[in-house]
Amino acid sequence: MAHSVGDTATLNFTVTDGDTAIAMESGDVPVLGTPRLIAWCEAATCEAIATGLEDGTTTVGYQIRMDHLSPTPIGAAVSVTATVSDVDGRRITFDVHATDNEGDAATGTISRMVVDRSRFIDNAND
Repeated sequence: MAHSVGDTATLNFTVTDGDTAIAMESGDVPVLGTPRLIAWCEAATCEAIATGLEDGTTTVGYQIRMDHLSPTPIGAAVSVTATVSDVDGRRITFDVHATDNEGDAATGTISRMVVDRSRFIDNAND
């Protein structure tokens, strides 16, 4: 495993009708839904460490702390950056930050655990 503090990835998205709180069933307003925002942040964490995973391993999310700071309308561009802030054995913690056309949209931390892919799937199916 070759993950280092400072490994980073940035992903860019555009908010669509399917990304809203209404579509995500997490509210009744036509702005970026928190569940979609969290999914985008998790995608950035995966991207930040994708090349450092050993064969047969993957990561799974196990802790999320997110502050969704402002509403982002349909059509707005969103940039999400995840940066490795700590590596402790199999646990990798990321600082995540999302911005939109108006500035800060969200900030938080996500922790993921490196697992053996086959064993994890087998355990899930037991």
